[in-house]
Amino acid sequence: MTRVRAESVPEDVNPVRIGQAPLNRRQSISKIVWIGVWLIYFTGPVTELFADRHSTADRVLGVLGAGLFVATYFTLVFRHMWRTLSLLGKRILLAVLAVLACVLAAVLGPSWLVLFIFTSVACGVVLPWRQSRWTIPVCALLLLIVGMWYPEAGSYYLFAFVLPSLGIGYAMAGMQYLIATTKELRAAREEVARLAANEERLRMARDLHDLLGHSLSLITLKSELAGRMLPDRPADAARQVADIERVSRQALVDVREAVTGYRRPRLAVELAGARAALHAAGVTAAVDPALERGRHGLAGEAEGALAWALREAVTNVVRHSGARRCELLLSEEWAADERRWLCLSVLDDGAGPPRLQHDGNGLAGLRERLLLADGRLETGSATRGGGFALRAYVPLTTATPAPAAPAASASPDDPA
Repeated sequence: MTRVRAESVPEDVNPVRIGQAPLNRRQSISKIVWIGVWLIYFTGPVTELFADRHSTADRVLGVLGAGLFVATYFTLVFRHMWRTLSLLGKRILLAVLAVLACVLAAVLGPSWLVLFIFTSVACGVVLPWRQSRWTIPVCALLLLIVGMWYPEAGSYYLFAFVLPSLGIGYAMAGMQYLIATTKELRAAREEVARLAANEERLRMARDLHDLLGHSLSLITLKSELAGRMLPDRPADAARQVADIERVSRQALVDVREAVTGYRRPRLAVELAGARAALHAAGVTAAVDPALERGRHGLAGEAEGALAWALREAVTNVVRHSGARRCELLLSEEWAADERRWLCLSVLDDGAGPPRLQHDGNGLAGLRERLLLADGRLETGSATRGGGFALRAYVPLTTATPAPAAPAASASPDDPA
């Protein structure tokens, strides 16, 4: 099954990777487009720049100033998303943006006051909250001061530029706060996963110590005892060797049972992985509430077989079906012999079963796993809209705990 890291975010949820550095050229281009689309607001100033009332010197100044402003804005904002600049570098580039906005708006006309909005946005994006909360109002104040050069503009520019400068600037500052919080949560999730892995390793170490500590100590003791008995008491030494063999075989059985328990997949764990895999592949998952609640009284072998079936079925949906929707169902069924069966159904609306009705390696192995759990596997076309259907059946019985292994007792000849 396709595994998805816990801290990763599917690209269809965050295609621009907001708050994350681009990982390849396509994501870099996506970020550039996302940032550059807002430059559409330069249409008004640039269009007015080539009107008849402007001289050639004004046009040259406008073109050079606009080009420098856009280059500085891209360098500041995009570089911040890729790799954070130093605080001094941010302040210098923000000062360049503010100076260019003041000069161009004062010389070329009130339509160039829109540059203050970009400056305010840049402040909200690259500066921490303690600084952006006062630099954004400073940008709006500069806008008002420069706008006083054009009394004919009236209150139009107050609502067209001042309010957006404040609103969008603070909105970007809030978004940066959310991004920082998300990064902290992602780091906390990684730390929780690391601690959980450490706890699992400690639990495994404790279990192995409890399983093997007594047995290995007894084997060591009996080996020493047999070594002392060999010259004079070969019959007693043979009994000690037989006890060593019995204890070692029981220890091997205990270790195998423990390892089998560690390796056996759980239905809840596989369901979480299936959700992540389907979501990453762009497949809508419809999960039966009965499957989400889990089952009590299901034997470990049966649950493991269903978990393997869920993993294999979702893997086939992701890799081969081309489906857009997948249903995961869990239901109880009664057979003719009054046996109760638990059925796991995985239905998709993809390409359907292959023309040659034979199982691949994955389905063949899955049939064998289900047979070991006294279950069976059925595959074919889904009942609705074609597609492919996989149904795994296991007998529904109450799980009973395995009897405890008898403790190895010492031989009567052991020393007190």
